[in-house]
Amino acid sequence: MSRTVLGFDCGTKKIGIAVGQEVTCTATALITVMHKDNKPDWEAISRIFQEWQPDLCVVGLPLFDGEEQPMTQTARRFGNQLKGRYNLPVEMMDEELSSRETASILRDSPNHGRKLANQPVDHIAAQLILQSWLNTKNKI
Repeated sequence: MSRTVLGFDCGTKKIGIAVGQEVTCTATALITVMHKDNKPDWEAISRIFQEWQPDLCVVGLPLFDGEEQPMTQTARRFGNQLKGRYNLPVEMMDEELSSRETASILRDSPNHGRKLANQPVDHIAAQLILQSWLNTKNKI
């Protein structure tokens, strides 16, 4: 059985979303969704769920040297909300290296010379989180 998996990088202002397939062991960045009224934009997230019909969600868990930090609880709460709203299993994935990897990818991209500060890149972090999860599950 091959499952479709949605990956999330949850922040206080933005949520990056990626999609992956277990059969191909690949993740693709989809979109960065902005919060509305200091809460996740559930309407936009629901549209992604309707389009992709996932079987599972993976949420990045921000840790620093393996230790929890204030954003860790935000990510756990978001994961619990996903589970409750969509009635799907949610797994947490350590995202400690995703921010550095995202910065490296952007630095190496052809757009590096352009102003990237105001462009959301959270969906790229979500892709890296989900790809790490897929790799772990497939022992790559």
